[in-house]
Amino acid sequence: MPAPSSAQNARPASLDAVDLTLLAELERNGRLTNAALAERAGIAESTCTQRLRTLRDRGVIRAFRADIDPAALGLGLQALITVRLGTHGREQVRSFEQRVRSLPPVLTAFHVAGADDYLLHVAVPDAAALRELVLEHLTTQPHVRHVETQLVFEVIDGPGLVAAGQSA
Repeated sequence: MPAPSSAQNARPASLDAVDLTLLAELERNGRLTNAALAERAGIAESTCTQRLRTLRDRGVIRAFRADIDPAALGLGLQALITVRLGTHGREQVRSFEQRVRSLPPVLTAFHVAGADDYLLHVAVPDAAALRELVLEHLTTQPHVRHVETQLVFEVIDGPGLVAAGQSA
């Protein structure tokens, strides 16, 4: 899980209609060529290239990634695991986060507010692997006080960040 960026505490980036179009198109298909992206945004290819470079430099576009189906890699069981720590000292939190970063089944970890401290999205081959992850790698951590697991039946994508930002 990447460290929190300074952008998380900054004011939202000012984005015009062209920027939002570029981002929406890339969210739908990150493999679009520059020519296709420029055409969809109604701008010149050179302008598109410069706009994308600026969006990357400003940290608006953080990365380009492949969205890989875990089941295609033999990881057919996904779960959400809530973790509650017993103590919340800086060193205990850092130690737990370091441990979570080292566990290959963890797709994403969220440090959250509320009754629980962390929400982990994991993918494993089967129930036995999930059991091992929970019992051998989470509950054995000295500051973990409670773990609860929920199976994921289906992952349903939302409309995307650009749509969410426009409705806010």
